[in-house]
Amino acid sequence: MTFAPTNGALPAGAASPWPAPMASGPVDATLAVPASKSLTNRYLVLAALADGPSRLRAPLHSRDSALMIVALRQLGAVIEEVDGEGQFGPDLRITPIPSGALLPVGTAVDCGLAGTVMRFVPPLAALTGGSIAFDGDPAARQRPMGPVIDALRGLGVEIADGDGVPRALPFTIKATGRVLGGHLIVDASGSSQFVSALLLAAPRFEAGLHLEHSGNPVPSLDHIGMTVDVLRGAGVVVDDSVPNHWIVSPGPIQAFDVVVEQDLSNAGPFLAAALATRGTVRIAGWPSRTTQVGDQWREILPKFGAAVSLRDGVLTVTGGESINGVDLADTSELAPTVAALCALATGPSTLSGIAHLRGHETDRLAALVAEINGLGGSAIETADGLAITPAPLHGGLFHSYADHRLATAGAIIGLAVPGVEVEDIGTTAKTMPEFAGLWAGMLGLPGVVRPSGSGTPAGFGTPDSPSSSSASSSSPPAGFGTPDSPSSSSASSSSPGR
Repeated sequence: MTFAPTNGALPAGAASPWPAPMASGPVDATLAVPASKSLTNRYLVLAALADGPSRLRAPLHSRDSALMIVALRQLGAVIEEVDGEGQFGPDLRITPIPSGALLPVGTAVDCGLAGTVMRFVPPLAALTGGSIAFDGDPAARQRPMGPVIDALRGLGVEIADGDGVPRALPFTIKATGRVLGGHLIVDASGSSQFVSALLLAAPRFEAGLHLEHSGNPVPSLDHIGMTVDVLRGAGVVVDDSVPNHWIVSPGPIQAFDVVVEQDLSNAGPFLAAALATRGTVRIAGWPSRTTQVGDQWREILPKFGAAVSLRDGVLTVTGGESINGVDLADTSELAPTVAALCALATGPSTLSGIAHLRGHETDRLAALVAEINGLGGSAIETADGLAITPAPLHGGLFHSYADHRLATAGAIIGLAVPGVEVEDIGTTAKTMPEFAGLWAGMLGLPGVVRPSGSGTPAGFGTPDSPSSSSASSSSPPAGFGTPDSPSSSSASSSSPGR
């Protein structure tokens, strides 16, 4: 029996299962991935509050970014597509929300399952005038929201609970157009987004904001560092010199023109393919300086036995003869990809410091245990993570729980285990609609769907322009596949056109 985590119900009949392609040999591919969701949605929020029009070059076009765009339009921002040079869609020009404008009756924000929308938009909405209703997907109603709602109430914002659980979606903000600001204490131990949400809007609070965290350690501090970095880039003064304190001075947010970095976390499954197939994957355009948590792949993957190098903006990962077990802490949103590699490893692994993943799109810890074990693996939950020991794996259905990172974890395991099917690969549209096409291109499969140079903010269209990947046609090495499982292949060995 498959266990369904409590805050991520299995989608009923949402899509046909996707047969995860098994690699025919060591992969040899070079590619780029779409832009960072975390950066795109932070920039969109700042642009909506800026002192003039801004431009995002090569932004992400996905469900999460589309939900943010629609939300900001509902609040009065004008967001237009303009031609650009990005591989995965057009640029965006943002005209900020007019100061003092009153919102029409019935204004509503659909958060979908996007944590950045449900948490980042309410503080911004409090700066408008009118009543704004917030709701989202059924699973979104179970994601933690209390600290953001409590914080806004503490700042004098009137919020009415909806018909669900108090301090969660749905709720309605009755905005007056002003937020005083000042000193505020929150417990952000459940998500770093609770901090980022308040910091992004804080320059527009009349007294700015002195935000203090009180509670267990804040997870994913790198994401708060990203928020501070983009604020400073827009001319905002932020003092984060004292741990667990962030002081944002009131003042204008300067309009900006920025190229959005590609999503280094979403590059993870492709890099993991190098280890799963004993091959080589190169990600072009890797930044030399970044605040993205995905840059940790450069430290994580060598612990699994991979060779990793960064030269001239190209990150190259080559898998070893086997995948080592690891002992890792604080892998944050990278954990599902890490867990998939642990399931293919030859030694035991422990992942700690990731208890907060129980409150993500689904309970990721419970989901990973259920799905790894469903394929014959041996995984258990710990108080703050996972323990995974080697076991022969077999094919089967890998449930995705409407969670993009669960879907890609299943794809990784499927590279080395025959007969794996991912329940709904379409859920990757949350942050990377191009995933299935890029995955096929990496493997050299025929009929590759490739990225286009244009699209709509909805961002769910299938791309169709050439990609820059190639795959090796060599035979699998001895022992290829999971430990104790035979080698087999269901993938074509031909290389795609360029």
